[in-house]
Amino acid sequence: MAMGRNAAITGWGMAVPDRVLTNADLERLVDTSDEWIVSRTGIRERRVVGPGDSSTSLAVAASRQALAEARLTPGDIDLILCATYTPDQFLVSQACLVQAELGGTAAAFDLGAACSGFVYALATGAQFVQTGFHRRVLVIGVDTQTRFVDYTDRATCILFGDGAGAVVLEAADGEVGLLSAVLGADGTGQGHLYVPGWDHAEPDAIESTTLAATAEGPFRTNGTAAVAAVAAPFSATTRPTLPSRPVMRMSGNEVFRFAVRVMGEAAAEAVEKAGLSFADIDMLIPHQANLRIIDAAARQLTLPREKVWVNVDRYGNTSSASIPIALCEAVAAGGVADGDNLVLVAFGGGLSWAAAVVRWGTAGVEALAARSDAGVLVPGQSPGA
Repeated sequence: MAMGRNAAITGWGMAVPDRVLTNADLERLVDTSDEWIVSRTGIRERRVVGPGDSSTSLAVAASRQALAEARLTPGDIDLILCATYTPDQFLVSQACLVQAELGGTAAAFDLGAACSGFVYALATGAQFVQTGFHRRVLVIGVDTQTRFVDYTDRATCILFGDGAGAVVLEAADGEVGLLSAVLGADGTGQGHLYVPGWDHAEPDAIESTTLAATAEGPFRTNGTAAVAAVAAPFSATTRPTLPSRPVMRMSGNEVFRFAVRVMGEAAAEAVEKAGLSFADIDMLIPHQANLRIIDAAARQLTLPREKVWVNVDRYGNTSSASIPIALCEAVAAGGVADGDNLVLVAFGGGLSWAAAVVRWGTAGVEALAARSDAGVLVPGQSPGA
């Protein structure tokens, strides 16, 4: 998808909690073992949020790194897109919470596509840049999903970790940036991977609360039918007693089969749309869900293992954060060079899938080389330095 105006990645950053949960730790919680987990998933440890950690804190840390790498300030950003299914609030978008911490006046909103979310957000952000609607977009993938993990269920608690990753997209005139994207979903598979609890098919949580009548009458739904018994006078300090926190549910075999199929198909379609072949691909950066899924996708695409970036062993499945975290580590390790063609591919709840081809580099990004350091964080500098 060669275009006169494209969206290049000029900054990147990642953040993970300090707390490490190893397979040995999980052996003390559920009937499992390090050998069992590694042989089935490739995961050896994962990062888990602790006191003081949140989706906001991780996303802000990753975003500050990305801005520093791009030599930009928050005020230079026109739009913040955040891919997450674990926001810190439900009314205020996670992107707005990040904007409040970073500063600036960028537009901000969230996208929800579970583990596919970062690639969805990347493709969306690129459209804003390619059309000229915005010049600079901050794209974030963050999830703190261990808050919704059932640590009595060995099938799921071994898989997931927390983290955040971010990239800055800027307009570029050269042949760098997003070359193609493929997005897809099959809503009929929604029951294979989900978090129950806020489903209108479930009994209304208000029915079991102590929320009582007000002066206007009993609590009503749709303005007509009373659904809550009068228990006590309502006051500003009375809060509904909601059900216990819902936890993740997954049909592992179905998700595995789906993932192996769509990862290969989506990646192949994205490469074809970009006018390339897999001989032109320098690195596959897949969603880090399970090593067996990653290996199966690589075999489908006839890519050698040295062209596939893997860090699932250290972080587990970090959902929408997994691809930007892997990208950051690949760049830091020298695994990505200017002009390299990268394939990003993911699958997730929904069920959903997404793939993108990115040509790495910043050629043609306006005024990048001439950017002054004055007032701009430079790579490696802490925000308060």
